[in-house]
Amino acid sequence: MNVKDLILRNFRSFKETHISFSEGVNLIQGENGAGKTTLLEALYLLSTGRSFLTSHLTDLIRKGASHFYVEVRFVRDGVEQSLSIGYDGKSRRIHYNNTHFQNFSHVLGILPSVLYSPKDSALISGSPQERRRFLNIQLAQTDPLYVHHLMRYHKAMKHRNALLKVKSEAAIETWEQMMAESARYLMVKRDSLALALRPRLKGHLEALAPDPFDLRYEPSISLKKKDLIEALYEKQRPKELIVGTTLTGPHRDDLHITYGGQEAKTFASEGQKRTCIAALKMAEWDELAEQTNSKPLLSIDDFGVHLDPNRTALLQEKLVAFGQVILTSPQKDHSMSVMTPEPVVLTAVGGEIRMG
Repeated sequence: MNVKDLILRNFRSFKETHISFSEGVNLIQGENGAGKTTLLEALYLLSTGRSFLTSHLTDLIRKGASHFYVEVRFVRDGVEQSLSIGYDGKSRRIHYNNTHFQNFSHVLGILPSVLYSPKDSALISGSPQERRRFLNIQLAQTDPLYVHHLMRYHKAMKHRNALLKVKSEAAIETWEQMMAESARYLMVKRDSLALALRPRLKGHLEALAPDPFDLRYEPSISLKKKDLIEALYEKQRPKELIVGTTLTGPHRDDLHITYGGQEAKTFASEGQKRTCIAALKMAEWDELAEQTNSKPLLSIDDFGVHLDPNRTALLQEKLVAFGQVILTSPQKDHSMSVMTPEPVVLTAVGGEIRMG
């Protein structure tokens, strides 16, 4: 799979621009605020249906404009395709080739991608929500049924919580049954993904640094009791009627990352954490490549700031194996000129993109 062109109109600082990418490594350089990260944000939006910087689509509309439009043209399985998203502050327009979609969930899996950004430090230092999001995005790009059950679970839980808040048990078992069915699917898939990522993580760590990181899936309901979830909801109902919310389930799961068998958040140094994140992102790419039988797009924001110089050099050596890669950097990294083939360089300047 290769991204050929990216078109932006009234997206963040870009009024209108058309960017062409090479099949190998693309380096986007420019000063802070020049719009480098915006290009990765647009690609991420097209790949996942969400921004990695904001939860509000209106933030993406260029100041003074009434709408934004982003389009990617790419080749996958030898077929030229296009995917576009438009938003005018009220309605969304999503088109994949000649098909119109109503919901962002439909774009998942069309343009498989992995993003590695400074915000990924939250995978270790942040809340369980960040790690659940990591699992969800990875699984959603390869399993439409996972997306179905994730949406179904949260919809049913919303109804159950509404009943709990008003101290009512009317028809609550119906929502509990729906939650339980979807919870079982989500839990099994998350556990399988964590098991698949473990050896991949360790393999990449061996190439970067001998740091003893590991990970495991930690569901709030034991997998051994997944067939008893309905009974668990019934048992917890008196307590939850008091607090007015559902206390256990996939919405409370975590991906536990350890260093030497202890909490990585507490016991690993900042440099070691960054090394772990780099290895985890490469493991994520490996797993996505295997599941999609293609080479996903790899985007790295602020290349060179994540790791120390030695580990950055080791990561740089690996880049050519990842197919198409798009990097951003505050300035041109001359050390990358030794790569074969040499990266294509694009320069971001005040809402414009220039070659070289």
